[in-house]
Amino acid sequence: MNTQTLEKWLSPKGLLWASVVVACITIALKTLAWHLTDSVGLLSDAMESLVNLASAIFGLMMVTVAAMPADEDHPYGHHKAEYFSSGFEGILIVVAALGIMWAAGHRIFDPQPLEQVGLGLALSVASSALNGLLAWVMFRAAKTHRSIALEADARHLVTDVWTSAGVVVGIALVSYSGWLWLDAVVAIGVALNILKEGWHLIWGASQGLMDEAVEPEVLAQINKVLHDLSMAHEEVGADHTHLVRFDHIMTRKAGQRRFVDLHMHMPAEWTLGHAAMFRANVEQSLMKAVPGLRATIQLLPNDVEAHLDDPLDVR
Repeated sequence: MNTQTLEKWLSPKGLLWASVVVACITIALKTLAWHLTDSVGLLSDAMESLVNLASAIFGLMMVTVAAMPADEDHPYGHHKAEYFSSGFEGILIVVAALGIMWAAGHRIFDPQPLEQVGLGLALSVASSALNGLLAWVMFRAAKTHRSIALEADARHLVTDVWTSAGVVVGIALVSYSGWLWLDAVVAIGVALNILKEGWHLIWGASQGLMDEAVEPEVLAQINKVLHDLSMAHEEVGADHTHLVRFDHIMTRKAGQRRFVDLHMHMPAEWTLGHAAMFRANVEQSLMKAVPGLRATIQLLPNDVEAHLDDPLDVR
């Protein structure tokens, strides 16, 4: 496999396609395990894999939309589409958790004996190994591509792995102790665990759609670049009118993109050409330090302060 082909498969689209394929395989394995054992715990595990499949398909759609170039109606691009993927996946997880709790609730009062436990557990462990390997690869790719859709899918796969681990332990205890009701209790525990993960994804998506500020480490990098540039281009003078300084720094993130708006105060005697060259240097330095960053810089003389009070901001 050449480098170009490998990069294609490790792209957000390639990995989400892989997630679709793996979800189909795990659904088949877990459904067979449930059919063999008649365990409600394994049924809950299979139901979560159905959510994995739906989430991967929707995530693939949203990543495709997010990759579309900016147009007249969306001049800032379509990057926020990935937040819909994360939110949708969170909603599906919550629905699956409620379904699992409903099914398990009946089994508490009507426990059933388990059959062919060894083979059922082996199938569950095999599917978990596939999910764990894919989640590890997706987490690494999500960090590289700054993809919220990949991160959401990877988080769900990790939840699925822990779910399967809990089910395996629970069913083993059922076989050892003979406490049939424990199977339903394990299923409810699984449901509560994935319910928490679903809420986490929904909350993260909502914050992204609300123009949340960039991560603290990204903001620290932006401030460091601006401080270094200000110190490097400081001019000797009797007062502060000869200094270059930055203020009113505001940031937001949208999917893979990061945005920063700021004011650059400069000596009043600078020519427009000099100021434009310096601003270009600032933009390039910021984008080099923070890949995917877009900077909007307003030029102001040092003796002028901008007033940003908007009636909508002070209500």
